Amino acid sequence: MNGTMSDTSEVSVPTLAPWLVRVPAIFEGILPEILASVGAVSTKRLGQEYCWIRTPTPDAIRDSGGGIFVRWNLPIEHAWPCQPAKIEGFIEKAAQTLKTKFGDRAPQGVFVGPLHPTSPDRYFRHLAANLRGRLVLLFPGLPAKTVEEQEPDRETLFVLVGKEGLYAGMATPRSANGFYPGGSRYIAQHEPDTISRAGAKIAEALHYLRLHRPPLAAGSHWLELGACPGGMTSELLARGQRVTAIDRAPLDPRLAGKAGLTFVHDDVARFVPPAGLSYDALLDDMNGPPEESIAQVIRLSRFLKEGGLVVFTLKLPRIESIGEPLALLRETIDTAGRSGLRLTAKTHLTYNRHEFTLFFERC
Repeated sequence: MNGTMSDTSEVSVPTLAPWLVRVPAIFEGILPEILASVGAVSTKRLGQEYCWIRTPTPDAIRDSGGGIFVRWNLPIEHAWPCQPAKIEGFIEKAAQTLKTKFGDRAPQGVFVGPLHPTSPDRYFRHLAANLRGRLVLLFPGLPAKTVEEQEPDRETLFVLVGKEGLYAGMATPRSANGFYPGGSRYIAQHEPDTISRAGAKIAEALHYLRLHRPPLAAGSHWLELGACPGGMTSELLARGQRVTAIDRAPLDPRLAGKAGLTFVHDDVARFVPPAGLSYDALLDDMNGPPEESIAQVIRLSRFLKEGGLVVFTLKLPRIESIGEPLALLRETIDTAGRSGLRLTAKTHLTYNRHEFTLFFERC
């Protein structure tokens, strides 16, 4: 019997998962490289910093080296590309659709934010607030009525709205990398009370850290390296923390005599704590070569209590590709790890520029 045999074997085609990722505008110049590193096959820009991507490897968004450049991420389980301002009854239509789609999945909370969070146009901020108000009525008995009440490992329904439409999905705050829709907690700063923008940076860092560990108790003792002019110092004191601040330059005069503050007017490299003294946390936001900064952190970390916290700002060189920052990040984490500091979390905060915030614990 003559004939030909046809190949009936099936070719496996990977499923492309739709995902929303937020890459800070400061990394715009290397955005294509970042998206490629997290497995993006196709990309559509949304809002100021968001991209709707499709990827066969969504885990890469959170686990790959390039994932550190992604501030926040969300699986897109419902998308309504539209112009909300032109749709009559948009809020009710959106709310009912979300209730139908997600109502039986018992989210711990429902939070809505704008795709353009820093836009001076307040329309979508009001739209987000009104939509959340309606959703709260449709999802009665939510355990997390406020952002702060969320559990890091329990799923939340997150929704973003903007001129490009509505995008929603469920994720745990920890997997999404933030408690807020979009991942940012914007800290209002008003002169003359604000000493520096660094105060907002540590406030956001401590809020973010709640994704990974309980907050420090009131009265905890911080060792702050390179504290001048005192923006972070002021924020920590306002939270009922004690601070030993070290800097060659003087602190802002408004901090003089503040309860809980000890100021050491000296070079960090020469500082040695008094005998028998230990700290609950160490904070480093010093400028200069990161290799020198992490060396001082390691030297002084032996004065931390076991399980003590380190908040370290990794200052980056000029960013022209993802390779050099990732190499510096890995080197810093490895150096700290060999010295008994275990990495707890790492991220790019809203108030970071060319820098990452790393969190360690003393083993």
